[in-house]
Amino acid sequence: MSPEPMTSAQPASPSGAPGDAYIHNIGYRHYDGPRLGRAYARRSLFSQSLRGSYGLGRSAKSKVLPALLLVAMCLPAAIMVAVAVVTKAGALPVGYSRYAVYLQAVIGLYLAAQAPQSVSRDLRFKSIPLYFSRPIERVDYVASKFAAMAAALFILTGIPLLILYAGALLAKLDFLDQTKGLAQGLVAVALLSLLFAGIGLVVSAATPRRGFGVAAVIAVLTIPYGAVSAVQNIAFVQGNESAVGWLGLFSPITLIDGVQSTFLGGSSSFPNKLAPTTGAGFVYLLVTLAVIVGCYALLMRRYRKAGL
Repeated sequence: MSPEPMTSAQPASPSGAPGDAYIHNIGYRHYDGPRLGRAYARRSLFSQSLRGSYGLGRSAKSKVLPALLLVAMCLPAAIMVAVAVVTKAGALPVGYSRYAVYLQAVIGLYLAAQAPQSVSRDLRFKSIPLYFSRPIERVDYVASKFAAMAAALFILTGIPLLILYAGALLAKLDFLDQTKGLAQGLVAVALLSLLFAGIGLVVSAATPRRGFGVAAVIAVLTIPYGAVSAVQNIAFVQGNESAVGWLGLFSPITLIDGVQSTFLGGSSSFPNKLAPTTGAGFVYLLVTLAVIVGCYALLMRRYRKAGL
């Protein structure tokens, strides 16, 4: 509540002598309009962050990379659809739940570009206290940023699946099979979006420098995947096939690969397409959910202090 309007030319000198000091009327007035509260602030922050992930409301050059990566995600799906329609194929070349794993490099580039943009600038320019000066709390900021990044990734990975689905129906493939496959694919990309959003934001929130955040996100996604793939191939060559499935627990994309190949009808990218057993698949799912929750908890801890 703003203070009452002050009268002008009030003497404020302890001695009472006129002209020593004055408090002037600067026109403060009461605000009687609607107070939209935390829910509106959360929605606004979510919307602004989601729009920013695709360059909306930003400069023209900020729109170029998200648009190119979205096209790169959709183009293989469009080509597969064209081939399926022309050749009258009996199935799509790549399953719905497998598609995002197939294009993991594009998803990683998008995350590396947009996750630091979402949080690093707020840290660099110390605008966090301004957010918290409004009717918004730490949990609102973290939840809005997390949800916006996950939604942006879901859009990136979900649109190609819809293209595949539309093409499959045009190719007159079985409606029930394709609908089931689409549903499984959407579940897979929803898990991937939450997992990657959490990892990307945690890494990006560790530094106010966007360039460092970009490099760190790429490293976190690619180095574990390369190491896991190499060790899996070594284990397979040495005949230790049981270890191949368990090794996938140590990389973000192989976690999703293990879940989708076990429960969502997809094929595995592990050596010789060795999918995890059902018991191992449950471990994959639990580890995936634990990493998502852990990333959220780390973000809450990171923003414990408003004056970052």
